Amino acid sequence: MQIEWKSCLRLGISVFILFLCIHYWDAFTGVLRLGIGAAAPLLTGCVIAYIINILMSFYEKHYFPSSGQKLVQKSRRPVCMVGAFLTLVLIAAFLVGMVVPEVVACIRLLLAKVPGVLNYLVDLLASVDVLPETVESFLNDINWKETVTKLLNLLYQGVGGTFNLAAGMLTSVVSGAMNLLIGFIFSIYLLMGKDRLKNQLDRLMGQYIRPRLNLRVHYLCSVLDDCFHRYIVGQCTEAVILGALCTLGMLLFQFPYATMIGAVIGFSALIPVAGAYIGGAVGFLLIFTASPAKAVLFLVYLVILQQLEGNLIYPRVVGTSIGLPGLWVLAAVTVGGGILGISGMLLGVPVTAAVYRLIRTDLTKRECAVVQQFAETDTESGCTAEQAEE
Repeated sequence: MQIEWKSCLRLGISVFILFLCIHYWDAFTGVLRLGIGAAAPLLTGCVIAYIINILMSFYEKHYFPSSGQKLVQKSRRPVCMVGAFLTLVLIAAFLVGMVVPEVVACIRLLLAKVPGVLNYLVDLLASVDVLPETVESFLNDINWKETVTKLLNLLYQGVGGTFNLAAGMLTSVVSGAMNLLIGFIFSIYLLMGKDRLKNQLDRLMGQYIRPRLNLRVHYLCSVLDDCFHRYIVGQCTEAVILGALCTLGMLLFQFPYATMIGAVIGFSALIPVAGAYIGGAVGFLLIFTASPAKAVLFLVYLVILQQLEGNLIYPRVVGTSIGLPGLWVLAAVTVGGGILGISGMLLGVPVTAAVYRLIRTDLTKRECAVVQQFAETDTESGCTAEQAEE
């Protein structure tokens, strides 16, 4: 066996880099966090562009597909991109228009009921015979000067902490808004030049990556893209169906806050498995402020709706599209949520679906190769292919 010096050099460099990463792990993770933080607007733009591209590609397929005019061909990309952005903005405005008035009404209801609850508590405490004597002895033992000084110090610290908290929140909001604005602009550039960018990446990979590895990378990217595409489309469709059914049922049974809770249920349905419990808890608390009995009936109705959705709607809309069994969906949501929270819940299912498809495809190829090899061996010894498969 002849060992080339290039292989030894690559192995030595790999071992050296691995040693540096292990020995300087804290510095390495710090640099990695700094790089991810600096590239956060660009990553946000990539996410926005990927989501918008799904809707934009759908519009492009239906925007005068058989027309050969240059004006139509030149205007197809910008018109469809603007239409995709406007569609999402209108959906967001529609949801906000349904949710905000109901939230305001719920807050007003809570504020109206709080004084009555406090008066009830005061009357209940006053009805206790021991309370006045206890309160009188407690008031006599208080050092009012020391208490006032402590209250003033606490108020001063609280005001300072409030200003610091407000300044921190304002800084975070401004920083988040700037990152979102830069990401939005970057997504527009990505969408307008996605064909050119794809050609440039193909040329780079064709020249600097081996052909076999290049094919594997393309196959991996195509599987990931297909899984994420199917998951996003299926999950959004399932969320719309579930939110509409929940709203219609609540209106039929005359539950309060029907449109708001239906929108919350539909939005929370974007999170697989755990989203139903989150939406149910929010809906129960809101209805409980108006009528505890209706809140319990709402839970019963939601459980029945979830069974209908889990057994009929979800398998047809999402389950078959991503090709992932329910066991692995639950595992992906649990592990992803434990690692990255809600983001992990959203990303865990399509990533697990892609890994599941890759392993299933590779396993099928290996089994077919073994069967074919076994069939050829038995054919040479006088056995047919059908007998070999048996």
